[in-house]
Amino acid sequence: MSAALQQAADEQEPMHELARGARQAARVLAQSGRTMRDAALRAAAASLRASAEAILAANLRDLDASSAGSAFRDRLTLTPQRIEAMAAGLETVADLPDPVGRVLAEWDRPNGLRLRRVATPIGVIGMIYESRPNVGADAAGLCLKSGNAVLLRGGSESLHSARAIQDAMQDGLRAAGLPAAAVQMAPDADRRHVAAMLSAAGLIDLIIPRGGRSLVERVQREARVPVLSHAEGLCHTYVDGSADPAMALAILANAKMRRTGICGATETLLIDRSIADAQLPGLIDGLRALGCGFRADAAARVIVPDLPPADADSFDTEWLDAVLSVAVVDGVEGALAHIARHSSSHTEAIVAEDAAVARRFLDGTDSAVVMWNASTQFCDGGEFGFGAEIGVATGRLHARGPVGLEQLTSFRTEVIGTGQTRPD
Repeated sequence: MSAALQQAADEQEPMHELARGARQAARVLAQSGRTMRDAALRAAAASLRASAEAILAANLRDLDASSAGSAFRDRLTLTPQRIEAMAAGLETVADLPDPVGRVLAEWDRPNGLRLRRVATPIGVIGMIYESRPNVGADAAGLCLKSGNAVLLRGGSESLHSARAIQDAMQDGLRAAGLPAAAVQMAPDADRRHVAAMLSAAGLIDLIIPRGGRSLVERVQREARVPVLSHAEGLCHTYVDGSADPAMALAILANAKMRRTGICGATETLLIDRSIADAQLPGLIDGLRALGCGFRADAAARVIVPDLPPADADSFDTEWLDAVLSVAVVDGVEGALAHIARHSSSHTEAIVAEDAAVARRFLDGTDSAVVMWNASTQFCDGGEFGFGAEIGVATGRLHARGPVGLEQLTSFRTEVIGTGQTRPD
């Protein structure tokens, strides 16, 4: 082996060793029953609560070392309320039906064979994420419930927080008699660990990146392991001519300003030209009162002249901040055309009272999630009843939208016979 190849192998070995441990733990999890896995989740929740002071101290170290902007710091910050939400989320997942062992389909063949498609764990999930330390707890909880081991690589910005959360999760596993190696994280923030995970075919079964566009695109480009991902949010809310004005403002205020730094935040307001003169000024005033800034097209600036102009990139920008792109469009067809040009296929919403127009929007939008008279910030596994989510997928294979328990299972086909043999 050349010196360069040996160096590459040496750099990959720490993560590959963790992955081998995760593979062994995954075999144990796959054979464990629901009772053990649920007990581990509840014990992990108790450990998170008991370790809250240590987790907050670790998070403060991460925050003190960060010089990032407000949206990034919001994603990085843990509070007692967010730790409690993590713990409660684990308990919610424990209470959900077992996704493993479900009979997905069952049928008989003319020769007497009976076939059943049964849900099974995927195996080892690799999770690569950036600043949000709670992602580690959410991912671990969903993976444990679905019988999968998880290997975590968080961002350098959240290293101390993530390790404190991992320690609490492993305490829960030990308390339930399950291997601590079912939840592991990279030993440090070295970027080589990402490359090692992406090359771990045969050790890691699925990679889920959760972070900025550059991270996700790197994973999609370099992975030798299957990937579930979305590159960015870029969600749109279209206000139709039939929309109730008060409802439109309430939905927009929530979709944009509830939390500006999440992928489900609306980044572009589209408004029907037929009501723009009458309704756009009120929408702008209402959002501006909440601290929102704007980037508007020429038609919107004719109506509200003091709006800052959009540039060539504005409608392709995921702001992740209190900024909203604004465009006037020619009805639902104009909205669909704009979305087709600029959408990331994450989440789109229409505000409308006309059911036929809403149906046209729902059918004409090729995104993972499409909403009618609801905030785009409902694109969340917990809000969908999944208990939590491990990410959002915008591809077209295996899973789309929030990825919860069912999406973290595969299946096997059982064939039950009475001695049948296949004829020549």
